[in-house]
Order: sequence, then C-alpha cells, then structure tokens
Amino acid sequence: MTRSITVGQEIPVRREELARPAAAAAATPVALMELTTGFWRFKVLAAGVELGLFTALERLGGADASRIGAELGLPARPTRMLLACCTALELLERRAPGEGAGGGARYHNTPMAAQFLVEDRPHYFGGFVRYSDRYGYPGWDRLTEALRTDRPTTWDPDVQESAFVTADPALLEGFWGAMFTLSSFTAAALGEAYDFTAHRRLLDVGGGAGAFPVGLCRRYPHLRATVLDLPRVAAMARAKAAELGLEQVIEAREGDFLRDPELPGGHDVILLSMILHDWDEATGRRLLEKCYAALPSGGTVVICELVLDDDESGPPSAALMGLNMLVETRAGHNWTYAEYADWLAAAGFGPLTVLPLDAAGANAALVARKP
Repeated sequence: MTRSITVGQEIPVRREELARPAAAAAATPVALMELTTGFWRFKVLAAGVELGLFTALERLGGADASRIGAELGLPARPTRMLLACCTALELLERRAPGEGAGGGARYHNTPMAAQFLVEDRPHYFGGFVRYSDRYGYPGWDRLTEALRTDRPTTWDPDVQESAFVTADPALLEGFWGAMFTLSSFTAAALGEAYDFTAHRRLLDVGGGAGAFPVGLCRRYPHLRATVLDLPRVAAMARAKAAELGLEQVIEAREGDFLRDPELPGGHDVILLSMILHDWDEATGRRLLEKCYAALPSGGTVVICELVLDDDESGPPSAALMGLNMLVETRAGHNWTYAEYADWLAAAGFGPLTVLPLDAAGANAALVARKP
C-alpha cells in the first residue's frame, strides 16, 4: 500500500531511525573485504613470476590462452583464471582476435609488466617478488607471533646474524637486482627534489649495489661517489660501476658502518637511504654522530626514507614498512619527522629541511647541514 504526502505534511519517523547515523546506515564491508583479500593480488603476481608467464609472453609476442597454458604446463581451467586475474590487475592486456584470425583472444604484457617482470630486462623486479613470496610472505603469516615476542619471523636471531646469511644465493641475487631497480627510481626522485650541484663527493652509507650513486652521478656529471658496504655487497657495487662504465666515477669501499669507529672522510655529502629504519634509536643516533664527525663544516647529510607522520597516523607505506621491520629485523622501525629532527639536532646538525618525494622507496628526503 502507498500513501500520498502533501507539501508541509509531517512524516512520522521512528526513534531508532533518528538515532542511527547516516554514515552507519551506508556502511558496507567492501573496504574490509579488500583488506581481507589483499594477499590474493600478491599471490597472483607471485604465481605469474614463478611460472615465467610474463617472460614467456614477451618471447611469444603475445598468445592465446591455449598456447599460454601449453607453454606453462597448466590445464585450461586454471590458465583461464590466472589470465583473467592478471588482466584485471593490469599486468596483461587482452586483445580480441582480428577478423579471420584463428584461436581466441590474445594476451600481451602491459608496459609495466614488459619493463619490470620480464627476466633479463635491466629493471627486472621479479627477484623482489620471489624473495617476498619465499621469505616475506611466510614471515608475515606469523605476524601475531612477531607482535607478541618482538622478534623477527623471517629468520631466527638465535642462530643467524641476519636473514641474508642462509638465504638461497640465487634468490638473494635476484633480490639485490630488484633493490637496484627500486633504488634507481628513488634516486631519480631524489636527484630532482634536491640539487647536488654544490657537492663534489658523495658517500652512500650501506649503498648496496650503488643505484643512488649511479643515478646521481649521471644526473650531476661533476659528482664523484663512494659506496660503503660489507665486502660481498661492495663487490657487487664495484661490478655494477664497471658494467656501466662508471668505475672512474664510483668507487666501492669495504666496511661496516655499524662496527667501524668512523666513516670515511673526504666527502661533503652523506646519504642514508633506507638505512636508519633497519636499527633502533640508539644505533641511528650513533650513525648520525659518525656522519657529523666525517663531514666538513658546511657538509650535508641526506636521509631518504619512508617517514611516518608525527602523529603516526600514516602514510600507509611508512606504517606498513615499519611493521615489516618487526618481521624482518631485530630492532628496526620507521621513524617520524620529529624523531629524525631530534636525532639530527642532537648530533649537531643545523635546521632540518624536508623535501617530499614520490617514490616506492621513500616519501621524503630530510636534509641537514653541519654548521
């Protein structure tokens, strides 16, 4: 039955309707569903990498589902599902067959997949996907344990020095290659946000394979750089510099920035990229004190990190990376702007300048000079 309403007529409303907020009435579990099933997306990506889907498609120049299934050794049903997911996640493009063409729709890599998920490409990222699937994913599966014990779950600190001691060497090689890619793009963002023109020599502390020196020295040709890292990593940086014809521009020095009493001198800018979040506050403060001692008057330290807002409400990338430090390290933490400012001031540096970055490896560069 319907009822007619005239203008000005009062409409009776039940008391419980008045008490219910409009937002609550409109609430749905969609956002919770997306959070709950977030791992589905990662596992699709991980499976595609593990199966060699993107590398195969690039070699074939695209293919239909039947050819892809045969290439990967998969039955028809799961092949169809995997291709649908990869297409929905914008890893693949589905193109209808041309007029008169045999077979069904053909699948091709998207530009992103072609650049980052095809093996032997310069910016291959699959190594990080594999490492995350093999080590990070099982570690996060034990997150509640990590929260209760305040111990990493990707390795055993009672018997290992770090997660990298007993990891599969081939898997580690892929991981470091992917880290070079990640850092290369972060270095490009840093080189655009901060002007290195006034600097002559850069020290990259814990610089890995040297992605930041490579990117910054290419952007600022007058710049010379030193990578300081453990012997096995310094060897990688040395090889990468030689591979790129930069061995006269970038040197790799073996050292342990935690245990060595001082950092190498002769540099007017020191970079700490995704380093301070690996350690506790006391270690971070000591490292900044070493930076201060190694720099000349007017020298600069640059911290490149995913930094937490001071009220610790975000951004999600920094908060989640911080929790990843719980899973991956003994005492790591992603710190706030205020904390970094306090550490820098205590070490003796001048006022802090914050430069926003839009990169996967960092959301800010924190710059401070030695008076």
